[in-house]
Amino acid sequence: MTDSLRTGRTEIHRLPARGAHDRDTIHAILDEGMICHIGFIFEGSPFVIPTSYGREGERLLIHGSAASRMLRALSAGAEACITVSLIDGLVLARSAFHHSMNYRSVVLLAKGTLIEEYEAKMEALRAITERLIPGRWNSVRKPTTQEMKGTSVISFPIAEASAKLRVGPPKDDVEDYALPIWAGVLPLSLTPAAPIADDRNLSGVEVPDYIRNYKR
Repeated sequence: MTDSLRTGRTEIHRLPARGAHDRDTIHAILDEGMICHIGFIFEGSPFVIPTSYGREGERLLIHGSAASRMLRALSAGAEACITVSLIDGLVLARSAFHHSMNYRSVVLLAKGTLIEEYEAKMEALRAITERLIPGRWNSVRKPTTQEMKGTSVISFPIAEASAKLRVGPPKDDVEDYALPIWAGVLPLSLTPAAPIADDRNLSGVEVPDYIRNYKR
């Protein structure tokens, strides 16, 4: 298995110095993200749908209602363009033109495979849950047979992808560095706040450590 996920379709032409095609970089971005956007064609019209996902090894997993337009299209073999984006900061330059963002992103091209075998489907749902909230799967009621029937799970191979990243300070035109204007980076991050308990929690049920100490 090659370490590079570069293909003719994932070659980065605009600012290629920001690009990466190695599995470690792509996996790290996928693992930190929580929402992907899936682009696909359904009955001749384009759609882009946000959804949660998980990664297990060299596959990306999504799930949803078996009746949904997206799951039906992807189950039938529609090719998907899957994107994940992480925003790390606002880059404030001295000129309006050179303002930017520090970010990490992945674009994945793939056709999905519907997971139909019961145990494999259950394992995929476990993987999605554990990627979002490690430790949660073993604490909750598992899906019933009826719930499993109403849920589709699709696996996409992570085999054709690219990453693109921007880091560092603003890059102004040389003459603009003499301007008396503040420039720099305003860092941004996704930080969990204090858990909010459901009013219908049973008396004595405590917040689990994996929630109390949650981080991406």
